Amino acid sequence: MFYSLRPFDELQYAEKFSKEYGIEFAWTSEYPSMNNLSLAKGCDAVCTTPCDMSAPMVDAFAELGVRFLPCRSIGYDHIDLAEAKKHGMRVSNVGYDPGGVANYSVMLMLMCLRRMPQIMARAGVQDFTLKGKMGHDISRCTVGVIGTGRIGKTVIRSLSGFGCRVLAYDLYRNRDIAGMAEYVDLDTLFAQSDILTLHVNVTPENEHIINAESLQKCRDGVIIVNAARGKLIDTAALIAGLKSGKVGAAALDVMEDENGLYYYNLTGRIIDNSDMAVLRSFPNVILSPHTAFYTDDAVESMVEGIFRSVDCFAKGIRNPMEIEIP
Repeated sequence: MFYSLRPFDELQYAEKFSKEYGIEFAWTSEYPSMNNLSLAKGCDAVCTTPCDMSAPMVDAFAELGVRFLPCRSIGYDHIDLAEAKKHGMRVSNVGYDPGGVANYSVMLMLMCLRRMPQIMARAGVQDFTLKGKMGHDISRCTVGVIGTGRIGKTVIRSLSGFGCRVLAYDLYRNRDIAGMAEYVDLDTLFAQSDILTLHVNVTPENEHIINAESLQKCRDGVIIVNAARGKLIDTAALIAGLKSGKVGAAALDVMEDENGLYYYNLTGRIIDNSDMAVLRSFPNVILSPHTAFYTDDAVESMVEGIFRSVDCFAKGIRNPMEIEIP
């Protein structure tokens, strides 16, 4: 059962891979809720994107006989893993080519450095003057990359073409970035970077890795780019940093408490999220609605990843995308 399946892009791939893998599926464009759980009756697996999959939802699906929760995303922190484990339910995620998110992150860096939101907003009202639009050249910047997995490594490879200095931090060093970046400790990365870009998943250890304390270690005017997970940044600390000028600009494709906002059409609705309202008021902040991943190649890969995972589950063979629940 696919929840929140988009008929305008994902459905064609679901139909394609259903035939290739011989796996039947049902779908709805709605997000899972207590009102539509019955749609999953008779299904072995329920596929979701980031949404409310807290303990009550997991319990309800378990009562219907669902045994597998494959996520149509890299992130799986929206699922209550402990509750899933209690019911013996298995969980997986998907992967896709890292180029989409990596290139989008570099684009956000350039947009911040060149003040693109202000340039376009003023052009929209036919203000073509130069005052207040002068930017900075990325080639003269030091970029700190937190997380050097597939996406972080691709960002570093792209940045190496600009000739800028690149610092990197990760618990596990990636030999593929040798010669393109210098591994340093986190305090050094904060202190010496003009731009910070985040490319890690959220864990209890790194939640709010960008906080009031870490921002105080940064250069004045530091640029923060986050196309990874919203919970990596303490939003209150970021807002305080923007107000004080410690943070020169921020580009956020993800945000804390974004569930129920992104991917919904809320035209004309009052959005009860004061942090978003404050962030949107800053001329040096870019908020994009969790679209860094969104390319045709990525969408096809994610949908096929679900069928591949369900195929492994049905055949009882090892699934490399299954999440090990502690």
